[in-house]
Amino acid sequence: MAALLLWASCVPAWWMQEGEGKKKEFHFVRLEYVDGFSLRRRFGRGWWMQDWPEADMHFTQGIQRLTRIDTGEARHVPLTDDRIYEYPWAYATQVGYWQLSDGEVARLRDYLERGGFLVVDDFHGPAEWEVFRETMARVLPGQAILEIEPGNAVLHVLYDIVERVQIPGLRHLRRGADGGTVVRAEHVPPYWRAMYDGKGRMVVAIHYNQDVGDAWEHADMPEYPEAMTALAYRFGLNHIIYAMTH
Repeated sequence: MAALLLWASCVPAWWMQEGEGKKKEFHFVRLEYVDGFSLRRRFGRGWWMQDWPEADMHFTQGIQRLTRIDTGEARHVPLTDDRIYEYPWAYATQVGYWQLSDGEVARLRDYLERGGFLVVDDFHGPAEWEVFRETMARVLPGQAILEIEPGNAVLHVLYDIVERVQIPGLRHLRRGADGGTVVRAEHVPPYWRAMYDGKGRMVVAIHYNQDVGDAWEHADMPEYPEAMTALAYRFGLNHIIYAMTH
């Protein structure tokens, strides 16, 4: 299925009251996936829910404000649900903890091959990287994970992104001696990587040693550095425009 066929979306009930029959062009979609239950925090939420729903809601507002994309409400969909094919772009967090079943692996491969685009975020350190790498070797056998070079189209499709400062989680921020905010990340440096299909189209954007979701979630907090929030929004919007035009 061509990428354009993935654009169709379900009609939200609140919109049906405002404009009968009109569908939204884009929804922020968060992937629900199987994770290591024994690794969950004491509150028992699945790792796919990290920063949900605040990150999704704040970033959706940013899409509406900064682009002309006709945006609906944020959603979350199980990876094995056929509705995933209705969306051209999806977000998965904490992929250092996912434990995808064979069915989920096959579905993710099919989604990407049909034109879908996946952003993965908020995983850190060698152990979590290895979990992600091994999973993607099952999803896209033989496809390399590459660094995103400065001239890559995804860095220039809407915003020209040059800076590569680390986008940290709120837990990594401390107050410096001068009263300003400093980053004390456990794992450095930050990486922006990607995977491509057989035709050279980027299908997975990878934020490693970073927490873009926190930058979206805490965009309105004075304690969170504005420059890092702005960079997180630019990357997210570029990924969306790339997904909808490639």
